[in-house]
Amino acid sequence: MISASGVTLQYGKRVLFENVNIMFTPGNCYGVIGANGSGKSTFLKILAGEIEPNAGDVAVSGGERISILKQDQFAFDEFQVLETVIMGHQKLYAIIREKNEIYAKADFSDADGMRASQLEEAFAEMNGWTAEAEAAKLLSDLGIPESFHAVQMKRLEASQKVRVLLAQALFGEPDILLLDEPTNHLDVETCLWLEDFLYDFKNTAIVVSHDRHFLDRVCTHVADIDYGKIQLYAGNYTFWYESSELALRQRSESNKKTEEKRKELQDFIARFSANASKSRQATSRKKLLEKLTLEDIKPSSRRHPNIMFKSEKPAGNDLLEIENLGKSVSGDLMFKGLSLRVDRGDKIALVGPNDLVKSTLFQLLAGEIEPDEGRFKWGITTLRAYFPKENRKFFETDLHLVDWLRQFSKDTDENYIRGFLGRMLFSGEESLKKARVLSGGERVRCMLSRMMLAGANVLILDEPTNHLDLESITALNQALERFDGTVLFASQDHQFVQTVANRIIELTPLGMIDQRNTNFDEYLSDTALKVKRAALYAQS
Repeated sequence: MISASGVTLQYGKRVLFENVNIMFTPGNCYGVIGANGSGKSTFLKILAGEIEPNAGDVAVSGGERISILKQDQFAFDEFQVLETVIMGHQKLYAIIREKNEIYAKADFSDADGMRASQLEEAFAEMNGWTAEAEAAKLLSDLGIPESFHAVQMKRLEASQKVRVLLAQALFGEPDILLLDEPTNHLDVETCLWLEDFLYDFKNTAIVVSHDRHFLDRVCTHVADIDYGKIQLYAGNYTFWYESSELALRQRSESNKKTEEKRKELQDFIARFSANASKSRQATSRKKLLEKLTLEDIKPSSRRHPNIMFKSEKPAGNDLLEIENLGKSVSGDLMFKGLSLRVDRGDKIALVGPNDLVKSTLFQLLAGEIEPDEGRFKWGITTLRAYFPKENRKFFETDLHLVDWLRQFSKDTDENYIRGFLGRMLFSGEESLKKARVLSGGERVRCMLSRMMLAGANVLILDEPTNHLDLESITALNQALERFDGTVLFASQDHQFVQTVANRIIELTPLGMIDQRNTNFDEYLSDTALKVKRAALYAQS
């Protein structure tokens, strides 16, 4: 068990949270949520002992081991991959190091023998004899093949290092597991594996994530950072989100009687309680939900951007034809012989383990690069808007946001531009920020504003949810669901793909798998497609 008592953190005049009293107990997984900059990652560092709060303290039950997902990809560059994972259990690793040093001595003394005996006993108690096998299995489950286990970390790609650091955090059955954005850089299959791991995890897990599907799948509770406090709720992210929306709606319905509001809450809780059997700790969670009162749920202070894509005119039936398209990047084949037809109304999710393949195709279709072979043709009635994964070059200017956005608008009236920026959460002085100082999430909202102003009937989006908070992701998700045009997109957000796409295309160097009129979950669970996918990757 781990708890915070009277914890306060303040930077200058800015208070992140004040007098936080919260307890995290074994058998539960807690999702820490909050707006960007609210202090989610900082709170995990306080729990881990990496940051001292201004007031209050953190208590951990005696003898319990905390494990945290490290964020520095270069910290272990000189160590072998397997060794890096075992380092996650610091006490065990220290014993292994000391044992090896003693046994390597040329003048092995009686005192060394006594110490070695003590170390061997502690080593056995910590399951040291199975440590390498456990570490190797974790690595393999996370997509790091055995051929990499003995190489130095510096030889791995960034995405592989992230997986090794995740294996390090999970290693050795920690009593308290702290994970900050654990699904970053993971493919779908590995995310599903991690969900299953946490679903079955018997100790205490505390996670920060922007992946709504992941939070819904693994969390028994939500710890919401809002109003400078951290409030604990039973249930997963969707329950928290819908209950806060219910609270906001009920607060605005001043004419509705208290009895009617209580009945509405009871019906809402009954619906979620009926689904509790699908989640961890189903019985205890159902009891907690049934105890909720009107006073327990509160509306969130967080704001949602108003995202809306509206086409100036509909596209014709001849939308996009791709014939035998081929492209290599730096000598690596991205795809070859790619042919497909995109129809009006298609909302296509491009999936696959190699993000560069998807980005390369988007760049080709947007006219930023040329193919090595083949051709593609857009219909003459199409009007396209493109969201690139890397957008920094658009903001290398000293223009204020009003003037930056004015460049892309037919209506250049300042009141109109300011109103539009306000919809995207840039109000008052925020609309006068210089473009080059924006955060990652602010740049994404600006790029989405640019796309909305285009009036396009075809949207191309490469990882648009990166850097966004949960509220902005939800707003974008809903906007694309409502959009009556055509969408081609890639995203690591499971729920985003599941709810937006009506066609899934998986790209491989030797071909593609094209599934129309199916959603993401159906695609992932289709046994025949799994066999076809495995055969394609085996050939490549």
